[in-house]
Amino acid sequence: MGKYLVSPNPHIHAKESTSTLMRDVVIALLPAVLVSVVFYGLGEIVVLGVSVASCVLLEYLITRYMLKKPSTICDWSAAVTGLLLAMNLPASTPWWVVVMGAVFAIGVAKLTFGGLGQNVFNPAIAGRVFLLVSYPTYMTSWAMPQGLFGADAVSGATPLGVIKEGLMQGASVPQLMAENGWSYGSMLFANIGGSAGEISAIALLAGFVYLLVRGVIKPYITLSIWATVFVFSGLMWLINPAQFTDPIFNLLTGGMILGSCFMATDYVTSPMSNKGGILFGFGIGLIAMLIRYFGSYPEGVSFAILIMNMCVPLINRAFHQKKYGRA
Repeated sequence: MGKYLVSPNPHIHAKESTSTLMRDVVIALLPAVLVSVVFYGLGEIVVLGVSVASCVLLEYLITRYMLKKPSTICDWSAAVTGLLLAMNLPASTPWWVVVMGAVFAIGVAKLTFGGLGQNVFNPAIAGRVFLLVSYPTYMTSWAMPQGLFGADAVSGATPLGVIKEGLMQGASVPQLMAENGWSYGSMLFANIGGSAGEISAIALLAGFVYLLVRGVIKPYITLSIWATVFVFSGLMWLINPAQFTDPIFNLLTGGMILGSCFMATDYVTSPMSNKGGILFGFGIGLIAMLIRYFGSYPEGVSFAILIMNMCVPLINRAFHQKKYGRA
């Protein structure tokens, strides 16, 4: 008599797995990684290498020797966290600061909650915010890209930082834009200071399109963030263009593209339903712009994502995904 295998539903299996999805994210990040290495050179290579190696090694050691569980490094999630953390840091960040960020991202934000699938906060963003609070000097010392391999790189502020400081000194937005020679073309490619995740909007958008084509993510969260930022900043800009930056500037600067495409869309820390995702994205866009315009810190995307991560359980309760088989 043959044996029957009885297991709980659902009984439909997809070819995708955690490791294949995470590998796709790594592939999607490669264009931005390559551009950042070309423009920031050896410093960026060190940050990337230390971040990825630290995250993978820490996850292996903690799962095997502290949690006494099988290693989970083969699912590529630790490597993704390492890449995203590195892309949120200045290329001049000391290696030991990068390691501290990896410890917080993997050891606290991820494995303390039980590992992948149970963490409340996006680990890479949590690590970045931890470093910003703990080592603000290192986290706000930006190197300006100066050609192939970052030759003769000099320190400078990001466009958001320049605008924030200039407005406090009585300058206007158009004046600051003209003085610094910023254009939408330079923001799209790679001619402004910041982290690896700010160096090239085009490279990040190419990765975003790849994830959409592969079906790794859905566009609802990202488009909701962009729409909110565009409408809110557009209204403020129309009211007072001398004091508020325009919508295109806000979409292309800072961590807006990286955060909306790669971190807000994280499966674990984002809502399960499409309607919930739209509300989630609206919250991120609104909070980010409120921080940029009225807060003391020039950038607000990381804080906005972490705040909305905390709201995900409530959003999931309010917006239920349709059950399988229901019309």
